[in-house]
Amino acid sequence: MAEKIKVVITGAAGKMGREMTKGLLNSSKVEVVGAVDLVQVGTDIGILNGFPPVGVVIDNDLQGVLEQSRPQVLVDFTVARAALENAKQAILRGVRPVIGTTGLTGEDLEELHILCEERGIGAVVAPNFSLGAVLMMHFARQAARYFPHVEIIEIHHEQKLDAPSGTALKTAELMAEVIAEGGVTLQDKEAGRWCREKEEKVEGVRGGKYRGFHIHSVRLPGAVAHQEVIFGGQGQLLTIRHDTISREAFLPGLLLAIEKVLNLRGVVYGLDRLLDL
Repeated sequence: MAEKIKVVITGAAGKMGREMTKGLLNSSKVEVVGAVDLVQVGTDIGILNGFPPVGVVIDNDLQGVLEQSRPQVLVDFTVARAALENAKQAILRGVRPVIGTTGLTGEDLEELHILCEERGIGAVVAPNFSLGAVLMMHFARQAARYFPHVEIIEIHHEQKLDAPSGTALKTAELMAEVIAEGGVTLQDKEAGRWCREKEEKVEGVRGGKYRGFHIHSVRLPGAVAHQEVIFGGQGQLLTIRHDTISREAFLPGLLLAIEKVLNLRGVVYGLDRLLDL
């Protein structure tokens, strides 16, 4: 039987961190050897997640946890600023980051990539660990070849800090890549004409614009993570939608990333890069 992969999780007391910790504790492939957060310090992660004690308590000193537990992988579900620093601390100690935190910039990713290359290790940064969401983005990329007029509506819980979501931004990037292969599209021309000829009676009513696509962010209690990509064509609409009903949906993708990162070098952005799509 293969040895379990030793993992430290940061943001272990947050909603996502707790759900993922619960799943990792039940996994036959992973051993959680450390947990870090600024709250619930001293609490056993087993008890925190409704299990018997497992002998791992939440600490607020990541450096100390990494040096004492010597993990192979750091799983991060914090906030962007903390995730960057956490990943840098991990990489400097030869620990491979798997980051589910959104909001990292291109400059952040480049910094982490250089650090990983210097030490010959890999990292995974994924805006969304849901396999269904990855397929939704993949299908949207394919549809953009034929339907260049498209808008994104993403819906998340009211406590989500960043907007648009990382998934929405990644979707726009994927569609922009495939559209660019065909040259300039009608979408940009039509969008410009719309802005000149129409009047926005409420500022921002058309949502934000990224890579040529309008993105609308909704934040409501009761939501988890949802996204619609709506394509318009002559006499027809095509909607590709994914709904995350429970945070349990992220666990299979997270486990895949934890396994794959051990054999990577440099930063891999997006779970789709780990799948045969």
